[in-house]
Amino acid sequence: MKLLSASVLAVALLAGGCATRSAPDTPTRTVDGVLIGPSGMTLYTFARDTPDSGKSVCNGQCAANWPPLIAPDNAKPMGGYSVVTRDDGKKQWAYKGQPLYYWVKDTKAGDRTGDGVAGAWRIARP
Repeated sequence: MKLLSASVLAVALLAGGCATRSAPDTPTRTVDGVLIGPSGMTLYTFARDTPDSGKSVCNGQCAANWPPLIAPDNAKPMGGYSVVTRDDGKKQWAYKGQPLYYWVKDTKAGDRTGDGVAGAWRIARP
């Protein structure tokens, strides 16, 4: 009987673990009240982007300085996250309708040097 109980428990744990791994994950995490990308770097929003427009206006040199949080081609909206299509056809994650970006001058996780740049960039917060 103990062997049967242990086997049932093991199967239940494995099944639960599989379900957890296959569940969709959010494209960002929150650390100290700030959204961070999968790389652990701070994310920002751009005041010139029109919320919920489905578009980013930061392209070319702007995107070189403020790299977008790229979404996979098959990304689907989830929770507060949506997907915008960039001018180059790539997909980008947005949070609450605002496209998300990194700042090229943030060099390590925890850096937040882009907040307030040009009066148009803000740290993304949940």
